[in-house]
Amino acid sequence: MLELRNITKTFGNVTANNDVSLTVHKGTIHAIVGENGAGKSTIMRIAYGFYKADSGEILIDGETVSIKNPHDAIALGIGMVHQHFMLVDTMTAAENIVLGAETGSAANLDLDKANRDILALSNELRLGVKPDEYIENMSVGQQQRVELLKALYRDAKLLILDEPTAVLSPQEVVEFFSILRRMKEQGKTIIIITHKLDEVLAISDEVTVMRDGKAVGNVKTSETSAKDLARMIVGRDVLLRVEKTDAVPKSTVLEVKDLKVTGNHGSTVNGVSFVVRAGEIVGIAGIEGNGQTELIEALAGLTKATAGTVEFDGKNITNQSARQLKELGIAHIPEDRHKRGLLLDSDLAENSILGVHYRPPVAAATGLMNSAVIDKRVAEIIENFDVRPPNPELSAKSLSGGNQQKLIIGREFDLDPKLLLVSQPTRGVDIGAIEFIHRKLIGLRDAGSAVLLVSAELEEVTALADRLLVIREGKIVGEVDPKTTSTEDIGLMMTGG
Repeated sequence: MLELRNITKTFGNVTANNDVSLTVHKGTIHAIVGENGAGKSTIMRIAYGFYKADSGEILIDGETVSIKNPHDAIALGIGMVHQHFMLVDTMTAAENIVLGAETGSAANLDLDKANRDILALSNELRLGVKPDEYIENMSVGQQQRVELLKALYRDAKLLILDEPTAVLSPQEVVEFFSILRRMKEQGKTIIIITHKLDEVLAISDEVTVMRDGKAVGNVKTSETSAKDLARMIVGRDVLLRVEKTDAVPKSTVLEVKDLKVTGNHGSTVNGVSFVVRAGEIVGIAGIEGNGQTELIEALAGLTKATAGTVEFDGKNITNQSARQLKELGIAHIPEDRHKRGLLLDSDLAENSILGVHYRPPVAAATGLMNSAVIDKRVAEIIENFDVRPPNPELSAKSLSGGNQQKLIIGREFDLDPKLLLVSQPTRGVDIGAIEFIHRKLIGLRDAGSAVLLVSAELEEVTALADRLLVIREGKIVGEVDPKTTSTEDIGLMMTGG
């Protein structure tokens, strides 16, 4: 179906793809895996016309083709569903699906025909999408199905899916995989870019492994294992499970009582109460959009609580500023590293001092920055947290997502926090960096810090947490022991099943 031959792509001094060749067979599900910065998204963006290769050729059905932009790709039967959905919230499913491919004339759009066609497509694959439902009223899983229909409506025969399960609950993943299998039975070809090896083994027919801009292996899924794939991805053996001793909790560090936070659409955190003690990791599991973002941001001083109290070491700290909370010993690793965690145009040295830039020893008595202290600080973070490339003069935006994450984690850990608030610590992070970040979080717990962890990855939060709170519609609906509770049961609590 698709063949990429000797594709090379550079961005300035960085070679993203280095003589990559890749074959995807018709009617198969083909996974592409690799570390952050390995080049897997770049190679697929070339196939979809986002980027133009410096050299090499693309073949569809054995014929060499020129793909200058996504319009060319769509005309050739290639569709792409991006990790961050491209939907207009205030429009219906049908309006989103036909956007750019409208039926009828400019003066008289035939939405009735579009509705009928979309409903027929939805029923054929048992997607359950209602054409007249508004996007803002849909779950994330339903929105993803709209994205699939958008590609299929344009008659895509090859679908490229970038991190397709990143925001789905376990039940939604199972149903999503059923949809992909039905699409494969209909003759569609599917490429999945993912970090999740268990999902690769569950859904794909073949796997291509990329490392340092090159395709380093291509294997039949039935002839490999998670351990073998991890070794190919990272170039060494990787520990695929979290190893930790039982927690030894001490005194209460954080106590939240009847906390309410009002978001744009009413009360998003609705009377939440819990405690976090020194020497333990308390996890919060929930489908995204159920109040966990607002909860962490209220605790970090980024948004105001409307009711209830927050106590830290027995003192009321409700609605104190982010700077006041940092001075008390509360560190925060935000879920959106670009919006909340980094100054993307600033270099690594400048990013390493955010939050302490105003105080000694970083700020000298003269009011100027102490460059020697800053150089030492960023060098230690780069070394201790394996930030690559190890150049403090690079801008933050030039790092891969995983290395941006390691820089933020290193900066916050360097504060030696009494309490760490951490959201989505390994989102978009490769398997080697995931192992590294997990070890650092366990080490911080064992050193006596209290950790409050939010993750959309159910396996991650159950593996790391010593106690697990389940949140739904802004309320804590239960506390479970992650060692003795199945992910299925937790998933049902998350969805109200």
